[in-house]
Amino acid sequence: MNTLIVYSTTHGTTEKCAQLLAEQLQGDVTLNNLKKQSHPDLSPYNTIIVGGSIHAGQIQKRVKKFCESNTATLKEKRLALFLCCMEEGETAQTQFDNAFPEELRRRAVTSGLFGGAFDFSKMNVIYKFITKKVAGVTESISKINENNIAAFAAELNKQG
Repeated sequence: MNTLIVYSTTHGTTEKCAQLLAEQLQGDVTLNNLKKQSHPDLSPYNTIIVGGSIHAGQIQKRVKKFCESNTATLKEKRLALFLCCMEEGETAQTQFDNAFPEELRRRAVTSGLFGGAFDFSKMNVIYKFITKKVAGVTESISKINENNIAAFAAELNKQG
């Protein structure tokens, strides 16, 4: 299996989750941070995993733009999607549904909600202020769900 994990990260949580996922996948895995390379060559990969995180209720613009620009190619590949967010249950599922286009969600062989984190050491003053006001969180907290990451990887490995 030749896999590309395409993601965007704001404060490092999505990148950490992408790395944890890559460690558990079989075959060759390449990580692509859309901040560093916004137009990766998708042709060498048979599996594409797209991930992002929620900020102010929306997935990063880079991920949204990547999905919109590459919809036709992504529909031809083995596709999987993941989202990092602090919400759980129905709210997290709604955020996932709003983050990715329906045609890609339907096409994905698996999808995952990997939890999230607020890392104050990586936030500027404005992000800290907003996080404290909106989320009511006053210190760094991680809700990364490693079990969900492992289950996502296991599902892809089983299908591979």
